[in-house]
Amino acid sequence: MEHNLTLKPKHAPGSIGELLPIALPMMASSACDTVMTFTNRFFLAKLGSAQMNAALGGGIMCFLMTTFFLGLIGYSTALIGQYYGSGQKRNCPVVVTQAGIIALLAYPVILLLAPVARASFSAFGIAAEQLGPQTIYFNILINCTILSLMRSALCCFFSGTGRTRIVMIASLVAMLVNVGINYVVVSGRFGIPGFGIRGAAWGIIAGDVCGLLVLAWAYFSNSDRAEYGIKDSFVFSKNVMQKLLKFGYPAGLEFFLTMSAFTSMIMLFQSLGQVAATAATITFNWDMVAFVPLTGIEIAITSLVGRYMGARKPDTAHSVAMSGVKFGSIYSFIMVILFAVFPFALANMFRPDANDGVFTAALPLSLFMVRLMAFYVLGEAMIIAFCGALRGAGDTFYAMLISVTLHWLMVGALFVMFRVMHVSARVGWMGVIVWFMLLSFAFYLRYRSGKWREMRVVDMPEEASIVV
Repeated sequence: MEHNLTLKPKHAPGSIGELLPIALPMMASSACDTVMTFTNRFFLAKLGSAQMNAALGGGIMCFLMTTFFLGLIGYSTALIGQYYGSGQKRNCPVVVTQAGIIALLAYPVILLLAPVARASFSAFGIAAEQLGPQTIYFNILINCTILSLMRSALCCFFSGTGRTRIVMIASLVAMLVNVGINYVVVSGRFGIPGFGIRGAAWGIIAGDVCGLLVLAWAYFSNSDRAEYGIKDSFVFSKNVMQKLLKFGYPAGLEFFLTMSAFTSMIMLFQSLGQVAATAATITFNWDMVAFVPLTGIEIAITSLVGRYMGARKPDTAHSVAMSGVKFGSIYSFIMVILFAVFPFALANMFRPDANDGVFTAALPLSLFMVRLMAFYVLGEAMIIAFCGALRGAGDTFYAMLISVTLHWLMVGALFVMFRVMHVSARVGWMGVIVWFMLLSFAFYLRYRSGKWREMRVVDMPEEASIVV
């Protein structure tokens, strides 16, 4: 039995035309977040390569500390999409409340684990000139992680209900605030002294505050309070919390374990010395530019697939996934041209203002790594489409299993290559490229099996009433 969606689609169900209004604002939102991080490292690069490398190491470690909870909270998009698709709108803000409870409980846990993260910097053998500023940057950001957790919870409401333009506006405000503050306080302008890496961290926090305020204002607007019953949603719901934990914990665990592997990979490259660390930082900065906007497509796919699976329309959910593959491939092809044709211009953007022998020595390796990155960027479109579809349908456990297994096999292989075989950073990077292609093929095989079609996350409204 199929359940009709509450709104008549303007485009063919599952088509690119239906996907774009959701995906484009989310891509723009992700792009704004990318610009925040990118300009953060760009301004610091002008002060020296060690400052830029410290922002990558400290920033990604701080992000790692939140990944399990962000992944768990992030499954709210799919759950809200399924409630929305099954016509149970008043359950959508109930999901947000449970996500907010998780965020509040997660914050003290993150702070308690922070010393472990700081100790890992020395364990990986980070150079002394990078270690100090990296620790400062991490310490400032880790104390404000509650902002990103709460922001994620509110973002899920709007992405799950298909109103991603609000998320885009919030990210745009956060980006403008962040870039403006970074421009003034990192190196010092308009009579304000330069605060270096501290100023870069303050800029990120200020941006997060402003983005969260925009989302909160939109969430508590009059129209949403009436349509979704938001004022009645501030209760603990055992039913919804169980669903969020059951289907969200694999996504959270996957996010944490894969980011642990990715962070370990970055630290392994940085442990090869400042030349390899600088080349890797430049490369991963541009990899972020290519990949992060693709996550906007993944969120849109997760939302729409969740909506159609909630309406018991797996064939239409499949059309959504295929539309995601097509649209993501077009975007990725543009990135391929960028990396293959303009590697020198991309790498040279991070040249310090003062003469820096480390940057000069790292430039040839940077060019090699950026060019080679073009070979796997098309595979990213496959990963985000099939992974987003699997999560939207509720097939989160096997998505976790595939991603975690292959990520940690890659880290193990890199460790052996660098620490036992003593190969160069070039050879190690070639190994990463091969691994990434295998990851995209593994997700395709799981999706092709069709097991996701049988998943059931929420009951139909004929089978269950409001859950609170």
